[in-house]
Amino acid sequence: MLKATRLATAAASACVLLVAGCGGTADGPTEAGPGYPVTVTNCGVDVTFDAPPQRVVLLKSAAVPYLHALGVLDRATARAGQYPKEYYDAATQAELDRIPLLTDKTDTSGHLQISKEVVISQEPDLVLGEVDNLSRDTLEAVDIPLLEEPAMCPDSTAVPSFDDIYRQMETYGRVFGRQAEATTAVTALKDRMTKVQAEAGTSSGRTAAVLYPTVGGGTTYAYGTGSMAHPQLEAAGFRNVFGDVKDRVFEVTVEELLGRNPDVLILLYGDGDPRAVEQGLTGLPGAQQLNAVRNGQVMTQLFNFTEPPTPLSIDGLERIVQRFREQP
Repeated sequence: MLKATRLATAAASACVLLVAGCGGTADGPTEAGPGYPVTVTNCGVDVTFDAPPQRVVLLKSAAVPYLHALGVLDRATARAGQYPKEYYDAATQAELDRIPLLTDKTDTSGHLQISKEVVISQEPDLVLGEVDNLSRDTLEAVDIPLLEEPAMCPDSTAVPSFDDIYRQMETYGRVFGRQAEATTAVTALKDRMTKVQAEAGTSSGRTAAVLYPTVGGGTTYAYGTGSMAHPQLEAAGFRNVFGDVKDRVFEVTVEELLGRNPDVLILLYGDGDPRAVEQGLTGLPGAQQLNAVRNGQVMTQLFNFTEPPTPLSIDGLERIVQRFREQP
């Protein structure tokens, strides 16, 4: 079972073995607070915390809105990856700006490139987000716990929903000892959902698809019922034309898109110029015949406004409803 509080000797040993010049650990273990230890199950693994985490390293941005809502984003001592400013309000951005950025280097598929030595040198008592070359097992070997967003767990077959957002807020509330703040945050999120669904109204009968085009042309990906895109489209009053596909994400051709011919297209992207993202789809041979393209019903949206399920998914839903609101 993974422990979040490391003995000073264990941390020091990890520094000697893996990196040079780690900071000292003279203060020893953090004292457990009331309600600890806390055990949560993440990606099928029990993760135990003897005390609230105090040194958090972010390897993905998905946890940011949760930590901000709970008032613990200041416990992030380092971050890596992409954190587009469009995701955050001024208060959250100000908090992020104070967190040192280790690297934002990614490969051609958008996956973070960072060494285990760089992460371990930060002496975290929690890492948020698993990356290809820094697995849970690697960190467990030096007694560092990792939490991944449940929807992004390897081999996950769970069908996502907005309820996942509320549950994850409560999970983080338990981990950080902020249960009261979590309850308040969940209530606020549910109020927002009630409001935006009232604005969306009943199903419009329009069809939609959520895609991830390749900038410059190439493979186009679509999202089925295994993705957060599906409940997001339903909440906005659309029928997902790929609602018969259980996969989270899969390759799709223009010919198949034409066969399903959605009224609305939402194009996800990680960073860069949204106009190039739209051109990545509309520039494909035959794409101009799509109803959504011909009628100008195409919207670009940053990836985390849809996936994985986080408070940003509600932000994304609000944007979709506003963009495609039918005029009376």
